[in-house]
Amino acid sequence: MDSQILAIREKLKDKLDPMRYEHSISVSYTCMNLAMRYGYDMDKAELAGLLHDCAKRYTDQIIIQKCAKHKLELTEDERQAPAVLHAKYGAWMACNKFGISDPEILNAIACHTTGKPDMKWLDLILYIADYIEPRRYKAANLAEMRKLAYVNLEDTAYEILSSTLTYLKGKGSYIDSMTLKAYSYYQALRSTQEGE
Repeated sequence: MDSQILAIREKLKDKLDPMRYEHSISVSYTCMNLAMRYGYDMDKAELAGLLHDCAKRYTDQIIIQKCAKHKLELTEDERQAPAVLHAKYGAWMACNKFGISDPEILNAIACHTTGKPDMKWLDLILYIADYIEPRRYKAANLAEMRKLAYVNLEDTAYEILSSTLTYLKGKGSYIDSMTLKAYSYYQALRSTQEGE
């Protein structure tokens, strides 16, 4: 393990509450495991997993203030559903507070809450790892998603997006349009593949 990982772990341990820190460690291991399965760079996967929730130490309101301070433009969707904002601010923090310059890692952190159309390998790995990590227990379809993640990442993303939309609609929660776009993209991809 390189010294950068150890330094990031120590910093996160000091800044995050214990459960959020444990979740971050668990997501990083799950990212590494998926990276091994799909032949992706394990170091990048580990860093993305470790840092994906680095902004979760702040409340939504403080994140909004920090985004304004650092001139991070917020969409109307992000204002309506501020719980997704820790991803955008987390990508900024990963770059400016933790010294991460790799665009793949920063992009994966930035989209890990909503997903996005045509996610790249690390985007998919982090999005899925955040949902299936071993400490998660609330989603009804976890067992199926944990199996499917090792078969096909795109199918897993589609199923997670579908479950997320069902959950948010059931609660009457605001749905960020990026999640809807991601769902439409993976639904169309699935239909194309089934038609082949």
